[in-house]
Amino acid sequence: MRVLGIDPGLERTGWGIIDHQGSRLTFIAAGVIKSKSTETMAVRLCRIDAELTKILEAYHPDTSAIEETFVNSNSASSLKLGQARGVAILSPARFGLEVMEYAANTVKKSVVGAGHAAKDQVGMMIKVLLPTSGELEADAADALAVAICHAHHYKPAL
Repeated sequence: MRVLGIDPGLERTGWGIIDHQGSRLTFIAAGVIKSKSTETMAVRLCRIDAELTKILEAYHPDTSAIEETFVNSNSASSLKLGQARGVAILSPARFGLEVMEYAANTVKKSVVGAGHAAKDQVGMMIKVLLPTSGELEADAADALAVAICHAHHYKPAL
């Protein structure tokens, strides 16, 4: 099963692709979709969609997952993040993929074993679990963690 994991963000959306067969995880690809704060919201959201579309067309995942976001005290920031998240959910859904959502603590617990792990701990465990992944930006490592979490929790419909 090929899994796409997404760590949504307006400036930096991480993505990661793994193959999951039995208990074996194989790194396929990962990266970060970046936008500039000087660009309009529409341009930034279109970039996220266009890049995710290219990734979906290139790697043909079987399923996808996204990290849930938390609402912070800055409602404007939360709203902007929600828009990026909506695009990140829509893109794989347009390809007929189910998009599962996981809380950050669930993702961290699946990869590190502790729900309140630091970002660098997640990155270190990604290197252990996916040794061929090489050096990754934190957002790409987080997206791979989402993919691993989904691989461990996913139960396909019968």
